[in-house]
This record gives sequence, structure tokens and C-alpha cells, in this order.
Amino acid sequence: MTLFQPDSFIVADVLPSPNFDARADDRLPDLILLHYTGMQTGEAALARLTSAESKVSSHYVVFEDGRIFQCVPESLRAWHAGVSSWAGETDINSCSIGIEIVNPGHEFGYAEFPLRQTAAVIALCKSILTRRGPISPDRVLGHSDVAPSRKMDPGEKFPWELLHNSGVGHWVRPAELNVEGTTLRPGDSGELVTRLQRAFRLYGYGVDDHGEYDNKTVDVVAAFQRHFRPARVDGIADPSTMLTLGRLIETRSAPLR
Repeated sequence: MTLFQPDSFIVADVLPSPNFDARADDRLPDLILLHYTGMQTGEAALARLTSAESKVSSHYVVFEDGRIFQCVPESLRAWHAGVSSWAGETDINSCSIGIEIVNPGHEFGYAEFPLRQTAAVIALCKSILTRRGPISPDRVLGHSDVAPSRKMDPGEKFPWELLHNSGVGHWVRPAELNVEGTTLRPGDSGELVTRLQRAFRLYGYGVDDHGEYDNKTVDVVAAFQRHFRPARVDGIADPSTMLTLGRLIETRSAPLR
């Protein structure tokens, strides 16, 4: 790909990636997907995202100091989501804009996200929402939300609440950890598990309501906790997790699509 004009004035530079194609059915993006790079340096991540051999890319890369690089125009499909799903959709690359946030991730000493970097992510998301809207707040997601059995990014340290307070994404205050009620855990089965799975699927997660608390259900619950109840991420559907999920479903705006 040759150089192109950035989609946002806040982009510091354009570094084209060869890894892209057309969005299926000329789909307009209506989902923002946040990742961490999961590599030891941002430079290494940027090199991988712009290498033809890697077969991966993202629209944007946000460094710790707030610099933003664009690698693929928003009008095209970047290859960042992999095997994933949300709200019944499985071609997440076609419907999303991918933002890689430089962070070593869980494999290389997972770090806090600097405020300057978070501010840049917020500014970039707001730019996308302004230009591409309407995008429903509950379609600003993490990679782990759409691929819970494969991914953990951007992880439990990512400041989703700060994004929401700045007008980006859907969030509610998590229920306290010590709230009383029923806890569901791996190996459980029956109607209560079926209801739990239906609630997660209603919000958008890719889980079947077969009534068995299997490994996939554990992965979905843990992904949800990383995003919405990060104080404890264990894949166990305790009352705090279930109450938080209920609040999110209740406060979600009507679908904009």
C-alpha cells in the first residue's frame, strides 16, 4: 500500500501495512475493537503489523507517549480480530476499526496504561465516533470480548471506566465483591446456568445456552470480568458478576443498527 491521508488529524504519522482487503459487502464499520500489542516494544509491534509475512494489521497503533500511527485506512478491512464473534457476527474485521495499544501484555510483564496513552485512545475513539457514528456504546469492545477463549487483551488493567466517563463505551459501576447470592461455577448445570448463558449472549458474547458450565462459559465469564468487573478475574459467576451483567443489560441503549 502506498501512503494515504490519515482519517484523523490527531494521527502523528502514516505507516502503511500491506495486510488489508475490502470490507465484506462494503460494510461500514460500527464497532471499535481495542487490543494491546503484547510485544516487548512498540517498535517491534509496529514492524509486525506492517510486515507482509505476519498477515496481521490494525488501523491504528497508540504508543505510551500518546503518539498515534495509522496503518490501514478506516474504509478498508484490517486483519486484527482473528476468529471472533459478537452479537452473532463472525466477520468482526469487516464491521470494526482496530486499535492496537502498545503494552507488553500478560506474557511480558503486563503494565499499567499511562494516562497520556489513555487520553490518546479516548481522543482517537471520539474522533471515530464523530466521523463514523452512530456507534452504540456497547460496541466499543476489547479483543477478549470477541475472542474470549483466545485473547486477554486489553486486559483487567485497561481503564474502561475512564473511557466511559469521557464519553466512550458502555460501563456501570461493578457490584461489590461480597454481595450475597447464588454462585455458579465450572461443573454446574441446569436452568440457572442456561439463564446465565442467555444473559451473556443477550449482551453480545458468543456462548450457547446449553446449561453446562463448560470451559467456554468460564472463558466468557473471565472476559466479562476483565472488562466490567476487574477486581477479581476467575471465570466464576459470583453474584457480583451477575449483578453487574444485569445492570449493563438494563442500561444499554437501544441498538443503533
